[in-house]
Amino acid sequence: MAERADTIAEINETVQSVLCLLDRERDREVVISRFGLNGSRKTLEEIGQELGITRERVRQIEKAALLRIRINVNDGQEPNFAAIERKIIASLHEMGRAGRISDLTAKIVGDNDKVAHNSLELLCSLSDKMQTCSESDHLHAGVALTTERDSKYIKKHVTTIIDVLKKHGKAVDADGLFSMVDGYEHPSEVVAMAMISKDIAEYHGHYGLSKWPSVNPRNIRDKIYLIMKENGQPMHYSDIASAIKSQDFVRNNVSDQAIHNELIKDDRFVLIGRGIYALAENGYSKGNISDVITALLKKNGPMYRDDIIRDVLKVREVREATVLMNLQNKDRFVRSGSDNQIYALK
Repeated sequence: MAERADTIAEINETVQSVLCLLDRERDREVVISRFGLNGSRKTLEEIGQELGITRERVRQIEKAALLRIRINVNDGQEPNFAAIERKIIASLHEMGRAGRISDLTAKIVGDNDKVAHNSLELLCSLSDKMQTCSESDHLHAGVALTTERDSKYIKKHVTTIIDVLKKHGKAVDADGLFSMVDGYEHPSEVVAMAMISKDIAEYHGHYGLSKWPSVNPRNIRDKIYLIMKENGQPMHYSDIASAIKSQDFVRNNVSDQAIHNELIKDDRFVLIGRGIYALAENGYSKGNISDVITALLKKNGPMYRDDIIRDVLKVREVREATVLMNLQNKDRFVRSGSDNQIYALK
C-alpha cells in the first residue's frame, strides 16, 4: 500500500515537471483539461469556449504541446519521467506488451485514484517506447510497447485480429488465436492486443467477436447455450439454472421454470429425456421416441430391435422399456424376420 502511494506521488511529481516544460500557461491548461489532470476531462469544444478559440485551434495547441514535451522527455531532460517509464514498461510486459489503459493504470496505481489514472495515460502518450490509442466507438483507450511511430499501429493490429476471427467464424482459445495471427511471440501478446478492441469479447478463455453469443451472451437463451456448450453433455434444466446462478452473468438470478420455458422456445436445444436437454448441434433432433425410431429406419432400412434400442439411447435419455413400448406402434412399424426381431417402417 505504501509502495503504491509512493508511486502515485512520483507520478504526480513527474506530471508537474513535464508540464513545466511548456512555457505558455494556455498550453498547460489545454493539456490538463484534455487529460483530466484535475479530475474530469473536457472536450475540444468545451475548452475552446472557455478560452474563446475554435475547437480546431485547441486541437492544434494540444498536438504541438504534446510534441514539445515528448521531444524533451525522450531526450532525457526529465529524469523522473524515465523512472516512471520503466515501471510502465515492466507492467506492460507482464500484461502481454499491450492492453487497455484502464487495466494498466489499475495495475500500477489501483482503481480509486482517477487523477493518477489520467496522469499515467498522459505519460504513456509521451513515451517513444510505446504507442497509445484514444477511446472510440471500436477501441478502448489502449497502449502497446513499440518503437513504431505510426499513430494507427494499434488499430491496424486489432483490425487484423478481427479479420482473422471473422474468417474463422467461431471463438478460439489463446493458443488458437496465436496460431492464426502473425507477428507475436506469445499467445498472451495477441490476446492483450485483441482485448483493446470493443469488437472482441472473451468468455472463459475463448475469444471471438463481441456480437457472437458464444463469447458475449445477450439474453437468457445465449447464457443457456454457453453453459451447455461448456458442460459438453446433456443437462437437466434445473442444473442449467444452478449453473447460470453461479456464473458472473448480468441478470443471473433466474428460476428453474424460466429456464425450462426458454429451452422449449429455442431450436438450439432438444428435449431428450424428462427435463433433460441437449444441443442440436451435437447431432440431436427434435421429436418423440417414435419420431427418432422413424428417422433411424428411414436412414438405415430395417433394423434389429437391439440395434434400434442402442441407437435411440444414444440420443435420448429414456429406459429401454420406453423404446420397446414405442416399437409396438403398429401404425408406424412392422416386425419381420425368423425371430420377429427386425423392424421396418410400415
